[in-house]
Amino acid sequence: MFSSRLARLNRGVATPTGRIAQLIWRSLSRSLTLSSQRRVPDLSSFVTRTNTCGELRSSHLGQEVTVCGWIQYRRQNIFLVLRDFQGLVQVVIPQDELAASVKKILCDAPVESVVRVSGTVISRPPGQENPKMPTGEIEIKVKTAELLNSCKKLPFEIKDFVKKTEALRLQYRYLDLRSSQMQHNLRLRSQMVMRMREFLCHRHGFVDVETPTLFKRTPGGAKEFVIPSREPGKFYSLPQSPQQFKQLLMVGGLDRYFQVARCYRDEGSRPDRQPEFTQVDIEMSFVDQTGIQSLVEGLLQYAWPKDKGPLGVPFPSVTFAEALASYGTDKPDTRFGMEIVDVSDVFRNTEVRFLQDALSKPQGAVKAIRVPEGAKYLKRKDIESIRKFAADHCDQEVLPVALKASQDWNTPVAKLVMEEQGRGLARHLEAQEEDVVLLTAGEHRRACSLLGKLRLECADLLEARGVALRDPNLFSFLWVVDFPLFLPKEEHPGELESAHHPFTAPHPSDIHLLHTEPEKVRSQHYDLVLNGHEIGGGSIRIHDAQLQRYILETLLKEDVTLLSHLLQALDSGAPPHGGIALGLDRLMCIVTGAPSIRDVIAFPKSFRGHDLMGNAPDVLPPEDLKPYHIQVSWPTDSEAEKNSLTHPHRPES
Repeated sequence: MFSSRLARLNRGVATPTGRIAQLIWRSLSRSLTLSSQRRVPDLSSFVTRTNTCGELRSSHLGQEVTVCGWIQYRRQNIFLVLRDFQGLVQVVIPQDELAASVKKILCDAPVESVVRVSGTVISRPPGQENPKMPTGEIEIKVKTAELLNSCKKLPFEIKDFVKKTEALRLQYRYLDLRSSQMQHNLRLRSQMVMRMREFLCHRHGFVDVETPTLFKRTPGGAKEFVIPSREPGKFYSLPQSPQQFKQLLMVGGLDRYFQVARCYRDEGSRPDRQPEFTQVDIEMSFVDQTGIQSLVEGLLQYAWPKDKGPLGVPFPSVTFAEALASYGTDKPDTRFGMEIVDVSDVFRNTEVRFLQDALSKPQGAVKAIRVPEGAKYLKRKDIESIRKFAADHCDQEVLPVALKASQDWNTPVAKLVMEEQGRGLARHLEAQEEDVVLLTAGEHRRACSLLGKLRLECADLLEARGVALRDPNLFSFLWVVDFPLFLPKEEHPGELESAHHPFTAPHPSDIHLLHTEPEKVRSQHYDLVLNGHEIGGGSIRIHDAQLQRYILETLLKEDVTLLSHLLQALDSGAPPHGGIALGLDRLMCIVTGAPSIRDVIAFPKSFRGHDLMGNAPDVLPPEDLKPYHIQVSWPTDSEAEKNSLTHPHRPES
């Protein structure tokens, strides 16, 4: 089979001449041979090398090879280590006078210069093998060498152990990308995306559709970037997601859509967010919530890296109310315990004033979490920081109680609690003598929210003391369902806003409440949480135009003319449909164990949304702005000072 394919290629083609042409021809022949034998990517097809640096092994002994790469380091002008995307290989620099020109090239070239070397794969001398290198049993005895590009002095060394500030890494991103960790992260990301495409398109018939980037403002949700047009006073917006387009594709009968979509949100300076990000966007017709969840579980199971261990499905599921009551958040990290417990019954007859006051109110409750072996690991300063955190971040009181009688940092109030309710509290929480209990009281949601934050603070403190709580190699997925459809607006609590987005369908059991008590309506919205991070969110959509108009116009007080196209589409025979979007950047950050999502994006923005490498955003001269009918209104000194106080400068990161 291979010989016939090669013969067809050869027919009418002259034999290639010159060393480079012969290398490319040899790599093409090798590629065809490999493809006819097994489905293994040929990493040296079409290029001027025979092998990559990292692939050479003892099985290549005696072979004549050509490799290209960067000089990692040189030892005594006898050896150098060459690096490419796949790894390292040791090269023996010839010492005889006949190869003086080769030696000069390899000895004079600065570190990080790009070279091409050809030679024979030989065994390393006995005792000189390096078991830490995959190529550590062999080396290349060089015959010819070529300097492809010399390197000037770099701002930092391309070695993983060399510490670099993130600002420096972003400024010289093209150098940072050479690191083995960045190479690993981006290649794993590519592999997972390809597996997702294969699962969706080849196995389940999804259609990959690109949707527009220039659109119009969408009511509700995050702030959007505005793009001027040449028509006076008219602007485009960059979509924060392809939400409307994917619904319109369902109306158009596409049935199953997906896209690896670029999305944009103008959220200002947020520590671990990006103004432009990527999501795996999915929409289906004639589907319910269970169908979407099963699809996503199968998708992740199929795309999951083999070295991370198999994923167990189905993923567990909790309601929004259950998540809040047990973990104080709608994105709980379920790798460890310390769940919130309602201990109101224990304190019905308490003499502690702040507990009494809370229980006397209609929604009042006393909540607690048990910090295992807290008395052993937490110091007095930790207890003070916990109290301060509660006061500063939540404007609430928390009472740390050590169950160990000899603990010297128990306050008089804590001692009173131990005297009156100590046994009942320990029994209710199944606590041991070395444990510490954190008590708070107040309205149910506020009390749970505080303890949810303190749960994570305590986990940080315990891990700083060497306690293993959150295994980075454990991937704990969780569905959170039955969210409220609406939330009160922070600035105007009497008005409603969408908890997810205004196209989310209400729960079938709660539709009757829309006209009387809309704040009690649950939605068909579902989030996928992994290790305490939301990595996906979706919903079953409203496909009835009348219901959509009522929610937009009457309940949310939105201008429906902005969505007239969508309302018309829903009135044109829209099928029931639903979908989800998975945050690819966040998912890859967790899978790779990277400290920031910037470590899984090739060219990310800084903390302040700047491109430190290309110096964007940048100033445009007035003549470039004129066609867009725009002129810049520069802030006055007082406005600039006020802005600096509102948004204090932080170093770029």
